[in-house]
Amino acid sequence: MPTILLVDDENEIIEGRSKIIRNLGYDCLTAQSGNEAIKIIKEENPDIILTDIKMQEGDGFLVLNAVKEFDPDIPVILFTGHGSIDSAVEAMKSGAFDYIQKPVTKDILQVILNKVIEFCSLKEENLKLKKQFKQKYQLEEMVYKSPVMEDIARKVMKAAGCDFNVLIYGETGTGKERIARNIHLKSNRKDKPFVPIDCVALPANLMESELFGYEKGAFTGAIKTKPGLMEIADGGTIFFDEITELDSNLQAKLLRVFQEREFRHVGGTSLLSVDIRIISATNQIPEKAVKEHRLRKDLFYRLNVIPISLPPLRERKDDIPLLTQHFIEEFSPGLSNEIKGISKDALQCLIKNNWPGNVRELKNVIEQAMSMAEQNVITINDLPENIKKYDMSMVDDVFLDTSFQEAKEKCLNEFHKKYVGFLLKKYNGNITKVARECGLSRWTIYRIIENVDL
Repeated sequence: MPTILLVDDENEIIEGRSKIIRNLGYDCLTAQSGNEAIKIIKEENPDIILTDIKMQEGDGFLVLNAVKEFDPDIPVILFTGHGSIDSAVEAMKSGAFDYIQKPVTKDILQVILNKVIEFCSLKEENLKLKKQFKQKYQLEEMVYKSPVMEDIARKVMKAAGCDFNVLIYGETGTGKERIARNIHLKSNRKDKPFVPIDCVALPANLMESELFGYEKGAFTGAIKTKPGLMEIADGGTIFFDEITELDSNLQAKLLRVFQEREFRHVGGTSLLSVDIRIISATNQIPEKAVKEHRLRKDLFYRLNVIPISLPPLRERKDDIPLLTQHFIEEFSPGLSNEIKGISKDALQCLIKNNWPGNVRELKNVIEQAMSMAEQNVITINDLPENIKKYDMSMVDDVFLDTSFQEAKEKCLNEFHKKYVGFLLKKYNGNITKVARECGLSRWTIYRIIENVDL
């Protein structure tokens, strides 16, 4: 069992609390001043420290500061009276694990010690995870250890070593743009521009002028010649996100550009040459998009020289603990109450979830849970209702007496209702912000709201 150092300058309190601690099954060392405690810390290296704030010879802050210098991983818990709660809160900001308001009972001590031990256990597990996190191929801003993602990383490194076109496909939220950026950053074009283009953001007539640029007087409002994104990307990489959403006529024009690396300004006559790497992405199955005439067959063959298929999060659940801890560390500095981990039952709940919104949805859930958490670890009570109540049995009835397509539509509608509904609440109904978070157009969000009656 862990060894606990109890620090207080009153004999009676030391005797009473040390007896409670030993009855709970812990080894207990005692000190009657901050100075004595510091000496014991250096000699005995206790696992947990419980200290009063106000003492005659070296107060609780002295103990806390000494612990932070000696071993910042040792949890320090402060005893505080009603009049010194502000001091305890200040100590929390300085690195104390928690504080206990007097009077202190056996039940209170047991709860706080259980909490500390669970936290220490989680910390050890996180350290183990980080030690396991040895990627053969390092990708920027991506966390993974699953074999399927290692294989993706290997393909990224191979794609970065040549200039062939790349087509990335996978569900929304799987990280297609991050894969594209990694290919660029690991290529010999890394010092040149990476230009992302959202193919659902603009109508076809505006998209053409944005891509190719235009000459002065080419249309009303063209008061001067403007270079297009193709020119801006010269020497670097241009990334077409959701390529299947482009107008078919524009797809035909792009085919020639991709073949010849030449184009004209809108309203211009001179051919302009560019040296660009083409990477495209879609959340559709490309072959299906071709059959449905949403992607030209000749353009598909031109784009699909190096195909990279990203797996959904439900097929790489080994990565969920790593991703969860990564997001906790990312969001924690912005919170007044620093979140240091997640409880085992809450993590298991995340692992069991099916994650239709993939990594993006997991990130949103962690952000929401951290904003609601009252402790310094995320518990199952902090998770959104649709996550902690998730159970595959809830969708079983969907499959009864329905075709594959009908069942798929019902499941998709349920996901849209929960995921988009959550984002609408998060952004107070701001459709533009919801669309940006989802990676979809505003018009798609409007259609979802209309179809699922949000």
